Formats: sequence, structure tokens, C-alpha cells
Amino acid sequence: MQTAIRPDNSQRGNLHLMRYIPTLVLLAATFIPAAHAAPLPHPDHVVIVIEENHGYAQIMDKRNNSSYIHALAKRGILFTSSYAVSHPSQPNYLALFSGSTQGITNDACLRSFASDNLASALIDGGFSFATFSESLPAIGDMSCASGPYQRKHNPAANWQGTRLPAEMNKRFADFEKLSAKDFSQLPTVSFVIPNQDNDMHDGSFETADGWLKKHIEPYVAWAIKHNSLLILTWDEDDNYEGNHIATLFVGPMVKTGVSPQRIDHYSMLRTLLDFYGLPALGASHDAVAIGKIWK
Repeated sequence: MQTAIRPDNSQRGNLHLMRYIPTLVLLAATFIPAAHAAPLPHPDHVVIVIEENHGYAQIMDKRNNSSYIHALAKRGILFTSSYAVSHPSQPNYLALFSGSTQGITNDACLRSFASDNLASALIDGGFSFATFSESLPAIGDMSCASGPYQRKHNPAANWQGTRLPAEMNKRFADFEKLSAKDFSQLPTVSFVIPNQDNDMHDGSFETADGWLKKHIEPYVAWAIKHNSLLILTWDEDDNYEGNHIATLFVGPMVKTGVSPQRIDHYSMLRTLLDFYGLPALGASHDAVAIGKIWK
């Protein structure tokens, strides 16, 4: 009769340890830190130009291949799945500026708001903001309309006197004065709002395209050499493309090409806030900062 071979003490210890190896592997995997997303850049200046009421297919139509907008898209990143969040125009401007449409569903001239917004977040964080509206009669003017200027396209005005100072509500002429001297004098983030003749609302694609080439190209040429960024986007589509709009970024921190990632006004706001380490606002809490396009 054979005697059973019993493991000695060291073997028994090894067998005991082997029972726990799967658990130890699982625990080790649990505590391995996940790979961090690539860090966002920290632009010295961001200029956001907002155009009106045209869908992606209208803007990127091959018949516009010779346009300044198409040439600009080739110098930066074009988002092929960019979407507005609402109709009509005004709620989209509010969403991009504050992370909320503020319950507004029309283009009527608004009451004042006192909630947090992109400008107040920048100021609280030690940065700066201004909006430059073409045809605004005077700095701090609160008119609902003045010729081709429409307050519905100037979201910061709705926080003037509650959270924002009047001097933040500037004329486009003030942008041109700064640019004639030195773009480095621009605020950290600027909204540039063409009037309705030049933003494709009342005027043509060709008129708006020429306006951008004349007035925005000098900033683009400067930005590429000075760690600054241009964002060109649209408030909404023409009601025929499911609110699919064109958005493009141009700057030295941006790759060139196209990006299929889905973005909207809330993810753009989240990206702007994340650039400067600022807390998310409203619906941008649930949005993801734009990634995979940075050098």
C-alpha cells in the first residue's frame, strides 16, 4: 500500500497563496490608475464668432469650396457632428453663454438674469471676458434692437447690471481698435457678434464670408503665432438638418483635419471652462470637454 505524499509546510504555503492569486490580480487591476485624458490647452485668448441660421450642408456645400470659410476649415479642425441645442436663435446663445436656455423659447427681448455664466466664471477665476457686437450703438447699450444689431444675439447683455459690468458689453468698433494696436490686449475670451447683415441672418453667405475674411483673418494670422484660438460656429441650422451646424477651431494648439465627435453648445462651454480650470455651469456639467483634436 502506497503512502500518500503530503506537501511539506512550504508547499502548503504556496498552495494556500495560489488560491488567492486571482483575487490579488483583481485587486491590483482595481488600483491601477486609469489613463488620463490628454490635457487641454490653455489659450492666451479665445475669440468666438457666431453666425446665423445655416445648417452644416449649406455651409460646407462644395459650391462654396473657394470661400474663406472653407479655406479656414482646412487650417484647423472641422467638426462634422456639431449640433445646436434649440430653436430659435436666442436660446442657443444663452446655452453657449450660461449652460442653460434659461427657459427661453423665443427671440423676445429679455429681462435680466443673475445666474452664473461664462463671463462671471472667468472674472471669478481671475480672467477676463467681453462681447463685441457689430452696430451696438454704445458700450453698455441695452437696446433690444438698433438697425441690424439685435440684443437676442448678445447674451452677455442679459446679465448686465446683475452679474456683469456695462463695460463688458462692447461695440465691434472696440474690437477693431484693439486689433489695430495689439490683439494681446483682447480679453481672455471674447464673443464677436456680427450684425444681421453680416452673420447670414439677413445677408448672404458671400457677404458673411467676405466680412470674416476682412475682419477676423487678421486675428487668425496673429493667433496662430501667439497661442490663441478662433472658434467659428453657428447658433442653429435652417430647420432642415436636425440642428446640424458647422463648427471649426483654428489655432496653434489644434490639429488640422476633421473630427467626427459629436459636440454641441454645452460641450463647447465645458471646453472653454476647462481651458482655465473653472467649474462647469448648468448643462455643461453633463457635457464632455472636446478632445482628440489638440496637439
